[in-house]
Amino acid sequence: MLQRIQTIYLFLATLISGVLIFFVSLWYTEAGNPVFVEKVLIALGLFLASSVLSFISIFLFKNRKLQFVLGRINILLNFFLLGVFVYWSLTVPGEMEISEKGIGMFVPVLSIVFLVLANKAIKKDEDLVKSADRLR
Repeated sequence: MLQRIQTIYLFLATLISGVLIFFVSLWYTEAGNPVFVEKVLIALGLFLASSVLSFISIFLFKNRKLQFVLGRINILLNFFLLGVFVYWSLTVPGEMEISEKGIGMFVPVLSIVFLVLANKAIKKDEDLVKSADRLR
């Protein structure tokens, strides 16, 4: 059943992690040049892994438990990515590399929000199915 609300949330998380990151900069250098995700391979790999997990979760609607677990793993992956960004922005000595943070550093936060909303809806569906099974 692809017409559930969690499908929309997972699709938005897929778009944010897989498409939006190529259009927003992660940070700006001292010279004012934007640094995009293509130049930072670790961030690119983590963003694409998050996008793939969200996309796979969309089609696991028959196995809600696995869909819920993949959502949690994806949330942890995005928290790790957010932690990497915070580490990079705080440990660079003397403003050598990251002069000004871009909106791209906050993309994992948006993805986490949509993944939490999707997991909430998946849990609600699972509880509904369990309550219907009790009535039989």
